[in-house]
Amino acid sequence: MSKKRKVLVVGLDCATPELVFERYRGELPNLERLMANGVYGELESCTPPITVPAWACMLSSRDPGQLGVYDFRDRADYSYYWMKLATADSVKCDRVWDVLSRAGKSVVVVGVPQTYPVKPVNGCLVASFLTPSTESAYTHPPELKTEIAEVVGEYLIDVPNFRTEDKNWLLEQIYEMTEKRFRLVRHLMREKPWDFFMFVEMGPDRIHHGFWRFSDPEHRRFEADNPFREAIRDYYRYLDEEIGRVLELVDEGTAVLVVSDHGARRIDGGIAINEWLLENGYLTLYEPPTSVVPLEKVEVDWSRTKAWGAGGYHGKVFLNVKGREPQGMIEPEDYEAVRDELAEGLESLTDEQGRALGTRVFKPQEIYREVNNIPPDLIVYFGDLHWRAVGSFGLNRVHVFGDEAGPDDANHAPYGIFILHDPKQPGGGARLENLHLVDVAPTILHLLDEPVPADMIGRILA
Repeated sequence: MSKKRKVLVVGLDCATPELVFERYRGELPNLERLMANGVYGELESCTPPITVPAWACMLSSRDPGQLGVYDFRDRADYSYYWMKLATADSVKCDRVWDVLSRAGKSVVVVGVPQTYPVKPVNGCLVASFLTPSTESAYTHPPELKTEIAEVVGEYLIDVPNFRTEDKNWLLEQIYEMTEKRFRLVRHLMREKPWDFFMFVEMGPDRIHHGFWRFSDPEHRRFEADNPFREAIRDYYRYLDEEIGRVLELVDEGTAVLVVSDHGARRIDGGIAINEWLLENGYLTLYEPPTSVVPLEKVEVDWSRTKAWGAGGYHGKVFLNVKGREPQGMIEPEDYEAVRDELAEGLESLTDEQGRALGTRVFKPQEIYREVNNIPPDLIVYFGDLHWRAVGSFGLNRVHVFGDEAGPDDANHAPYGIFILHDPKQPGGGARLENLHLVDVAPTILHLLDEPVPADMIGRILA
């Protein structure tokens, strides 16, 4: 093999430092070897630590406010209901493969979130789990789609339904998806020219959300005697084996990075954010629902509503401002006072037993360098992300548990992983501190001897 300088990036969505660096480290020989001969550390994610926009922040070296992408779905306008999906079209700036393509480098990109609809690159691109289906035009060049089918058969861009109680089926799907992704990656590594190769495997995220309660004794729903207690551990060991097979295809001219967009932690419960707003006089309904329904299924009296919320792994609060929303009632000069009052109230929330949750509330204008498009007025980490936000009405209580809190076992955590093995600069296993998601793109460009654009906000870690 040629010893020309190359960079391989192994993306593991939701891979968690506590598992990779500590609990399972001794059972992951390939990742352990990369760490021992390189450098590694916890990689701080963006706020919020969500797959979208985290991978785009990582690979453009910009924050969510600069991108104008705050979640999988963002407000499309200042109406009350229209949310748009954050696709590749939402990312208006360059990512590393765009910079490298223009510089004449050959790139291969597989499964990186927010790559559908597909845009041309100088090489090959296979879109991510946000692709509608493999019936879509999900590759560049288009004929690569046929080649993929020849290599792996039916390619799984994602697990069809990872929010299921059929855990045996879910495990089978996760392993099948991962095996096919790595089989395709190895094929492309062998058959296509590349200077930069990056792929993202979604399996860690899916197995955390589906199986966390089976292995975490601190989880409310943990059962000591369960058949899936080692499911996450076994999957990480399998993932390490697959990574090892990929590493066999690189030479001493290749720098290898292993990164994740965020980590994972247990979910203790859910906070019904709109029920709380209702109880505290910020939101008014014409009449209460008779069953559990989403926001768009209830009759909100917008003329008497100051704020409403949206659920997910974190909470989003939107204010009803006069002159901005159609039936706004908050005077613009009162906006900050209302926002501060809401933030204080949310931060003072307790659990069902009256214990402080440790909720954190962020104002986009205070945490981002710019604020583009339409951000939430407040971003809320309930219980510092040990609790998720539930947007439904009709629950008739603020604290919810079990299936009502959502079908997931795990929430996202603010730190992912960073491992760099550069044959030119062996790191001797040093553990680095103060690493941030936005540092990855400048580091990749530096490793490939390409200048870092001045508008990238991260620093070079190599």
